[in-house]
Amino acid sequence: MKQFKLTGGARIGRVNASYPFANLYADENTLKIDASLAGNVIFQPQDIISIKPYMAIPLIGQGIKILHRVENYNQNVIFWTMKDPEFVISQIKQTGFLEKANFPLTEKDQQIIRQQRQGGFPLKPFFPVVFILLWNILLLYDILPFFLQKRSGGPFGFGICTALGLLFLTALMTLISGGFRKLILKYGRELEDIKKFAIFILLISGIMFAAFFTLALS
Repeated sequence: MKQFKLTGGARIGRVNASYPFANLYADENTLKIDASLAGNVIFQPQDIISIKPYMAIPLIGQGIKILHRVENYNQNVIFWTMKDPEFVISQIKQTGFLEKANFPLTEKDQQIIRQQRQGGFPLKPFFPVVFILLWNILLLYDILPFFLQKRSGGPFGFGICTALGLLFLTALMTLISGGFRKLILKYGRELEDIKKFAIFILLISGIMFAAFFTLALS
């Protein structure tokens, strides 16, 4: 089975993932775009209306736009690439995927149906809600005493350090713990769907934690 893989960026709805936080995969039965928290979308040939070149800015803002029939996905699905969009489309065609686009609709693979019904966002709904709530509480722990003039020094201390430590730990657990991923990811999502973003968050939160912790001690 011929496959085509490409690393780039993606826009799903209003959310954009820049290079290299998106991957495109195609074979004769499946077309996928994994764009970390921007969204993960998967299509069968019969889901596709057309795949067209798309250009916002030459070279740095070009890609392919996927017009599809999946109701639970945003209609704005774009994969950004530095390569010629026509070349990318030709490579997808060579897998045999687009040859099946006009076939009569058939019963879909149940796993793909379930994944499509969940939408493109890879995390279970409860997780970002709980995390954002904890993050804001920890920030307020620092900010409120500062503005109420109950604490000298800068506005950030224990709260921001704990929040960044929580973010670092979450990214680390996502990378190393299958049980934790099962807890936070929707059905059918895997580590590869969010791996690049998790590594990015791990590095950024680690650097920021070290910086704020140093400031808090000074």
